[in-house]
Amino acid sequence: MRDALLAPVRRFPWATNVALYGCLFAGGDFVHQCFSGKERVDWTHTRNVAVVAFSFHGNFNFFWMRFLERRFPGNALRTVLRKLLLDQTVAAPLAISAFYTGVSLVEGRDEILQDWKEKFLNTYKTGLTYWPFMQFLNFALVPPLIRTAFTGCCGFVWATFLCFSHQSGDGTITAALDWIRDVEHKREERMSGKDRPE
Repeated sequence: MRDALLAPVRRFPWATNVALYGCLFAGGDFVHQCFSGKERVDWTHTRNVAVVAFSFHGNFNFFWMRFLERRFPGNALRTVLRKLLLDQTVAAPLAISAFYTGVSLVEGRDEILQDWKEKFLNTYKTGLTYWPFMQFLNFALVPPLIRTAFTGCCGFVWATFLCFSHQSGDGTITAALDWIRDVEHKREERMSGKDRPE
């Protein structure tokens, strides 16, 4: 079973990793919209997120992971920590910047740097509470062949957060938690309204 799943990754590593990464990012946007309680999914926004993920994030992560593994081969603790430091100081800021500016560009906004200016620093700090742990596991335990795919799976959760921050948040975890509580409160109100007798 495992070999059957990994066969396309071995045969077409770039295509399968990039496709999975893009689909997971688009899925993160879809989940954000579903949890937002919108009556209708904005497929245009999901498409825009997918375009940015396919064109930049998937490709960048694939080649970035290859570069790190070739430059610092292996999974000894010292090597993993070097990769982690580089990942969080070089790749993370670049990926966050590409998301905010890329989605704004694809949407045709006049000021494509506005979201980046307002939310980058908060988003980067929030990412430091999530990505170092995920990437430590990635560099220490995951085979190089599927590291981009693993990052994409972690990116599904991250993309949900980024899409929330892009549309209505400020890049902080506090805003995201407040949003989740608000969504849950509204859902409970709707459910209790259905239980009331007419």
